[in-house]
This record gives sequence, structure tokens and C-alpha cells, in this order.
Amino acid sequence: MSARRTFEDLVAEGAAVPTEGWDFSWFEGRATEARPSWGYARSAARRLAGAEAVLDVQTGGGEVLDFALGRAEPARPVLVAATEGWPPNVAKATALLRPRGAVVVAAPDDAPLPFADEAFDLVLSRHPVRPHWAEIARVLRPRGTYFAQHVGPRSVFELVEYFLGPQPPEVREARDPERERADAEAAGLEVAGLRAERLRMEFRDIAAVVHFLRKVVWMVPGFTVEAYEPRLRALHERIEERGSFVAYSTRHLFDVRKPERAPRA
Repeated sequence: MSARRTFEDLVAEGAAVPTEGWDFSWFEGRATEARPSWGYARSAARRLAGAEAVLDVQTGGGEVLDFALGRAEPARPVLVAATEGWPPNVAKATALLRPRGAVVVAAPDDAPLPFADEAFDLVLSRHPVRPHWAEIARVLRPRGTYFAQHVGPRSVFELVEYFLGPQPPEVREARDPERERADAEAAGLEVAGLRAERLRMEFRDIAAVVHFLRKVVWMVPGFTVEAYEPRLRALHERIEERGSFVAYSTRHLFDVRKPERAPRA
């Protein structure tokens, strides 16, 4: 029987894993997260098969778009573009998506989209930092679609509040899907579908917690092992005693249309 790994060993391992891209395969056996019932990547692939010009906003390392393009072959769009704001992810997404014929454009997440008006008939996004509805409406063609999976309110807040303490109401209620619906409609878009789910997560060792907080940096801003060592050690002991730390992620799926132009008087 192998010796139980120490807190120091596990923390060092979690701190050493590269964080580029959105490949979460490293977590296998150490953490789990239930997936939304709608299967975003597979659904996106079906949308790609009927599109001509596609934009994937905040593509990360390009993994989801790459999967969807592979499923859409050979009925794939003529034009495929993606944006990404974090330089390591820009490089990773470019290497992954270039063989698919997709162009990756480096663009800050909070900047206007660097494309002409009405350039795309399909805009995709998985877990955007914040949806820029006016920009989405601008680059969509009339009758075009925005199809995206967003992070919902209070996602993984069991972990966030373990480290940061109770969060104020404005933080807890951020990313509310009904508020996002209202913002989309204010930008002139029509929400054809909106679904939301709450999904169980389990962290089975402290290495998984460390890697997760290094990778998903907005959960505990400024997270470092050194700054949170006492809380990490206490959480390690809790996981050792109970077998896991349970949290819940929230996700919602938007299916949004840009209407036809209103007829001129």
C-alpha cells in the first residue's frame, strides 16, 4: 500500500501544472463536475454545420471550437474566426485551430470586437467573462444567432467563500441570467431560448483545488499558495477526513437571434 501523500507534496503538484487553455483532463480522478444536460460543444457543432461565417468569442485555448469544428466536418462554415485576450491562450488556440482553417485574433476581453458590422451569421462563446451584447448585436447579420454557455450566479461559491468569506449581494447576484436576458433585449436582440442548471462538483485532493484556483483566476483574485497557506492546510485536512469538498457550479445556455431590420417608413 502506497504512503499517503503529504500536504506539501500535493500543493507543490497543483502549483506546478501549466494553466494555459481550457483542457481540464488533468483533473481526472481528482475532481469532478457534472455537465449541463444540453451538451454545449455537440450543440455548437450542429449550429456550425448550418452557418457560413462564425465567430467564437473568448475561445480560451480553442479546445471547444476545435471539437465542434471536427464534429461539423465536412459541412463546416466558409469563414471561422475566434478572439482571445490572454497571450498564452492566443498561442495555444492559434496552434490548435490553424489546421482547421480558423483565424485567431488577439483581442482584450473588454474591448470592441475587431470585426466589421454584420460580419457573422453565428457567434459562439463558452464562459465569456461578460457578454458584450451591443457588440454581439453589431457583428451579427440580421437573422443571425448568438449561441453560448455562460457561467451563472454564485458559481462554485462554496469554494470562493471558503477563502474570501461571505460576498456582498452585488457579487453573489452577478451573472444573473434574467438580468443578462434584459441586457440582450436592450441591445435589440431576441432571446429564443434560455436554460439554467446547477451542477455538483467535488474536489478530492488539495492539489485539484490549487490548480483550479490558478486556472480560473477570477474565483479568488490574487490567489497564491503562500497567501492562503493556512486555509489550504485546513481544507486539506477537511478533504482527508470527509473524502472530498463539494461545491456547485451554475451554467445557463443562451439561444439569441438578431431580428430582421425594421422596414423603412
